[in-house]
Amino acid sequence: MSEQAPQREAMEIDVVIVGAGPAGLSAAIRLKQLAAEKGGDMNVVVVEKGSEVGAHILSGAVLDPSGLDLLLPGWRDLPGAPVDTPVKSESFKVLGSSGSMALPVFAMPGMVKNHGCYIVSMGNVCRWLAEQAESLGVEIYPGMAASELLYREDGSVRGVVVGEMGIGKDGQKKDSYEPGMELVGKYVLIAEGVRGSLAKQLIEHFSLSDGRDPQKYGIGLKELWEVTPEKSRPGHVQHTFGWPLKNDTGGGSFCYHYNDNTIALGFVVHLNYKNPYLYPYGEFQKFKTHPEIAELLEGGKRIAYGSRAITEGGYQSVPKLTFPGGALIGCSAGFVNVPRIKGNHNAMLTGVMAAEAAFEAIAEGREGDELTAYEDAYDVSPVRAELFKARNAKPLWTKFGTLLGGIALSGLDLWTTTIVPGFSFFGTLHHGKSDAAATEPATKHKPIDYPRPDGQTTFDRLTNVAFSATNHEEDQPAHLKLKDPSIPIGVNLPQYAEPAQRYCPAGVYEVVTEEGGGDPKFQINAQNCVHCKTCDIKDPSQNIVWTVPEGGGGPNYPNM
Repeated sequence: MSEQAPQREAMEIDVVIVGAGPAGLSAAIRLKQLAAEKGGDMNVVVVEKGSEVGAHILSGAVLDPSGLDLLLPGWRDLPGAPVDTPVKSESFKVLGSSGSMALPVFAMPGMVKNHGCYIVSMGNVCRWLAEQAESLGVEIYPGMAASELLYREDGSVRGVVVGEMGIGKDGQKKDSYEPGMELVGKYVLIAEGVRGSLAKQLIEHFSLSDGRDPQKYGIGLKELWEVTPEKSRPGHVQHTFGWPLKNDTGGGSFCYHYNDNTIALGFVVHLNYKNPYLYPYGEFQKFKTHPEIAELLEGGKRIAYGSRAITEGGYQSVPKLTFPGGALIGCSAGFVNVPRIKGNHNAMLTGVMAAEAAFEAIAEGREGDELTAYEDAYDVSPVRAELFKARNAKPLWTKFGTLLGGIALSGLDLWTTTIVPGFSFFGTLHHGKSDAAATEPATKHKPIDYPRPDGQTTFDRLTNVAFSATNHEEDQPAHLKLKDPSIPIGVNLPQYAEPAQRYCPAGVYEVVTEEGGGDPKFQINAQNCVHCKTCDIKDPSQNIVWTVPEGGGGPNYPNM
């Protein structure tokens, strides 16, 4: 006989928003703005699994201010806005093992240039947006993980369960058990970010990706460095392609200079790579040994580390945005423009669009239906137009490589789609396989030798994880679930050399053998997890399911 469901208190809310990132906070602010404009009020609650707003936010980031301009037109005059480092200069380079070739900025398509943008910490931007939201009366509850969806009798989404805590590793309720609360809304907006656990369930349950290409992803790894004053170039943006990645592996680096002698140094690897021996974290550390990068970092110090998956499917992979009772906004749907390396502005814009649709629906006395006005707004929005222009960049890089072949063709395509809006000689190319299916058997590849970390410029994973301030309550079930515990050793190890050992940027997964021999075992160090979701995406057997741990667990990113 199954255990009886816990008795929970329920809170009735107009709009429930899951995730205090740029999309969720923008939606909350816009709802309150609309209510004030109409002389009324609206009850809006935002729940956030991080210990505080911004704790789980990791982005490059160069921010296109168009989202802020729409949401808060006077933001430049508001106190404390952490958007104060305008882009002053930029460079694009192709790296070789010992040198580089600069690409002419003047020849770049306008879309990829950064004039008018700002170098920011999106974590701090979200902290500031939360202040704006709360000043309007939005209720924000950090440390509250949304772990379960609630449905009405007609099948529509009615809310979420948040704040369930106090279950031990053995699955039994501890003395400290709290059953959580049901947040029930007229509409539920899902703003969890990339590959969120609830969004994943909703996309499958309501078949939201039917007729779309599979979503594509990258893994972004980032360190904050304090560099010596003479090497600081406030407002400078640099992007590179090439070394140490081979032509058939997509990705590249970014380096953004803030105005306080700090830089955001990051590396992105597209997760459709074929070689299971590839080690994205190792590629990042190897990148830092390039003479130009090593010289920049010499005399400086690393002050923070983190990692996050990135949606890269773009126009072809955006799912249906609405379901009965709610909508997907921001990176839960995937609005990143890959050649621009930007998505925060689109997250904010979609949050605004969904908020306007939800407000209008509630004003008409509706609840629990589909917010079709949001999908209609997206279809004629600058978000869709931007993604449509950039739709072939990722497929061209995949087909022709990310060095000069793919870069040149995608650049030509971006010029074409800009001059003749939306037109491309290639039509609309498609992505094909999922990133998991792109992984090839280990027998087709050779192991890759990565240099040992020197502890000065390059670091081992576990040392770096300490700089993410990651922590989880130890006595709780692992939030990383295996559908079949036999697959890592029985299938993934012999066929793919168990790539979880390498694609995880936090050392969560290990294949261990007892001293003196014996059979290998698959070990999950869930305590290390930085919530990047790469395992849920790249596992070739699709056997790992990422779920939320207790609220407040995970990284506590400062200034990321």
